Amino acid sequence: MTPQEKITGQFLQNKQANEDSLEILAEFIVSASEMLIQCLLKGNKILCCGNGGSASASQHFSSELINRYEMNRPALPGLALTTDSSTITSISNDDHFRNIFARQIKAFAQPGDVLVVFTTSGESINIVEAIKAAHSRNLVILALSGKDGGLLPELMRDEDLELRVPSASTARIQEIHLLITHCLCGMIDDRLFGES
Repeated sequence: MTPQEKITGQFLQNKQANEDSLEILAEFIVSASEMLIQCLLKGNKILCCGNGGSASASQHFSSELINRYEMNRPALPGLALTTDSSTITSISNDDHFRNIFARQIKAFAQPGDVLVVFTTSGESINIVEAIKAAHSRNLVILALSGKDGGLLPELMRDEDLELRVPSASTARIQEIHLLITHCLCGMIDDRLFGES
């Protein structure tokens, strides 16, 4: 296989993942946007977390809330729990890596906030502990996941929402997570500040 054929294959896989996700997730993305919009209208905040590429996704989302997506508008309260290296390393060193997000949630979260978790496998123990901590603080969970959802289905409550990308490829899942994030940002902007 030539390099160009490999690149073509990546693009075609992405196209198929987009089409599959659109068919399954479109109405749930609308529900997710409404969950976030109601959180913000009530004066609450959105906390985000993930590992590796999913950490980047959580930071991307929070930055678009705080700064802007496609329109200039007031800042929105989004907090990525992946960015404070001193906090993350001290919790990892003094307690356990499994608690790097949960401990921050216990410090910052208030009832009515939403926790957005980005996970391709749903198996990361620090994501599991984050969801448990969020539930203990009466937060609602929005999970962007993939594969078979991992441990998420048994953790999610009725008021929570999982957007599971129908793919087993980590790369494709992460690509769709970014697209979903942009859909959410666009809908938040439209509802709160007029058409973007």
